Amino acid sequence: MLNQYPVWKYLLIIIVLSVGVIYAVPNLYGEDPAVQITSIRGAEVSLSTQESVRGVLTNKGIDYKSIALANEQILVLFSNTEDQLKAKDAVRGQLGDDYTVALNLAPRTPDWLLAINAFPMYLGLDLRGGVHFLMEVDINAAVSQSEERYISEFRTLLRENRIRYTKIDQRKLSDGGNGGVEIRFSSEEVRTKGEAQIKDHADGQNVELLLETYEKDGFYILRAEMGDREKDKVRKLALKQNITTLRNRVNELGVAEPVIQQQGTNRIVVQLPGIQDTARAKEILGATATLEFRLADETHDVQEAVNGRIPAGFRLYKQRGGGHVLLKNRVMLTGDYITDASSGIDQQNGGPTVFITLDGNGASIFSKVTGENIKKLMGVVFIENKTDTREVDGKMIKTKRTVEEVINVARIQDQLSKRFMITGLDSTREARDLALLLRAGALAAPIDIVEERTVGPSLGQDNIDQGTRSVILGFILVLVFMAVWYRGFGMVANLALMFNLVVIISVLSMLQATLTLPGIAGIVLTVGMAVDANVLIFERIREELRNGNSPQASIHAGYAKAVATIADANITTLIAAVILLGFGTGPVKGFAITLSIGIATSMFTAIMGTRSIINLVYGGKRVEKLSI
Repeated sequence: MLNQYPVWKYLLIIIVLSVGVIYAVPNLYGEDPAVQITSIRGAEVSLSTQESVRGVLTNKGIDYKSIALANEQILVLFSNTEDQLKAKDAVRGQLGDDYTVALNLAPRTPDWLLAINAFPMYLGLDLRGGVHFLMEVDINAAVSQSEERYISEFRTLLRENRIRYTKIDQRKLSDGGNGGVEIRFSSEEVRTKGEAQIKDHADGQNVELLLETYEKDGFYILRAEMGDREKDKVRKLALKQNITTLRNRVNELGVAEPVIQQQGTNRIVVQLPGIQDTARAKEILGATATLEFRLADETHDVQEAVNGRIPAGFRLYKQRGGGHVLLKNRVMLTGDYITDASSGIDQQNGGPTVFITLDGNGASIFSKVTGENIKKLMGVVFIENKTDTREVDGKMIKTKRTVEEVINVARIQDQLSKRFMITGLDSTREARDLALLLRAGALAAPIDIVEERTVGPSLGQDNIDQGTRSVILGFILVLVFMAVWYRGFGMVANLALMFNLVVIISVLSMLQATLTLPGIAGIVLTVGMAVDANVLIFERIREELRNGNSPQASIHAGYAKAVATIADANITTLIAAVILLGFGTGPVKGFAITLSIGIATSMFTAIMGTRSIINLVYGGKRVEKLSI
């Protein structure tokens, strides 16, 4: 008989609708404004910290919903953003600089939904709030770092060729910049040999080096400086490497759909929608942490070095646990060779540790130097660049400083190779952060956050409210038009349209796609396009009725003959949406995502969904007239 579906088609529709409802439901629960308290190195988050936070909130008369200690952090939930902002200032004043106090949004999704991976969809920066950073890359520092590498290369090259020099160092200019690498020789003949070796070395590596010779203070000087093209190459490479490193670090933080892109010649834009811990994100993104491995001195008196008499070839470092240690100037290995790092617990002493994995070249170098120095002491130097902001005469002044400290001194018991571990860290959190930084890669040049803009949850909520109103308004207008123009069949189309909206939201949630304001515009457009298919079908049914066909035959013909037209119209739009998705960025991509999903779901609901309802109402019956 005409207009009857097999049972499996009804079951398919019921299953799709049920799954759609379940995975769309988490979006109804929303989120609570929260304050998240975590410790900075050396501090500890404990029950006493929790009671201190509870006490300051009570004294200030700030209402909160709950306070909990878990995973080495305290999370305080609030009913509104006003209390959240007041609490942040009060708690920060109470705890001081030993703790990080950050704004947060905690989802209210029930555990049973989380157990089946039913999460709310991600919201973009314009809807959920988040943080926008504009970062400036110190690209001249990248040139300086390249020159420092040349110092090491030239030193090794001259020693291997037995060319004696008296000193090799960077040349500092009066404006604070660098003017290349200066090498001092005792005679002109030796300088000529050194110049020839360095020139051959540069030509072999296809590096543009400008060599200049002159005499100064009785020495014969050779100055090597990178050419302008080489400097530009280093700067561009440093910017690209920083973008890659920032992207790796953001991935480690678990931010959905971040925006990381170049702006101009030396700036990077980073947008982190819905970031759970903005303070830690800022700390991780801006940090430049690496390691150096150096042999420790066992012959000289450290106290004499502290008093100012540092032996030649050595450098004095502070130890994290207190005291000082002398390490050799020559670096055994740097963090550039690290390919992977993970945090864990030392099985011997139960302390936090970081497991290091080197690349092939680094493993070869480290195996050789440790094999030559078994039973000798080796120090691990932790190097971190920080930017401090202080108020001076009413103005906020930023100062940069480099922290270098020895976190571990141990005797080399065996030849080390590709994988080993370091200890001496203060806490498991620091071990995790260090592992994250080493794993994500070192920044090629220091970066400074020159602009920070936070989109608050309240502004994001305003955008959500306005977007929701636009969807509802468009939805109601379409519902009224379809009900008036197509009567009973129009109401069936309206049911399919509601079904379509539920499925769109559930697919966005299951894919964990990011919804933005342009994405909401895509949903509004989909609402209109979803009924286009039904308009084509219903007009075709009307035409068949006017031609004198029976109601059952008209329904069958209407759906059968309109499918090709519907498919053609939707596929061409889908092609455009896919192109936007592939080549667009930011708002354009957000629009394309919802439009693509909406086209696919609307074809299912408008054709198969409405047909199933109409078959249930009219199928297998003698019908004289259709409500169309």
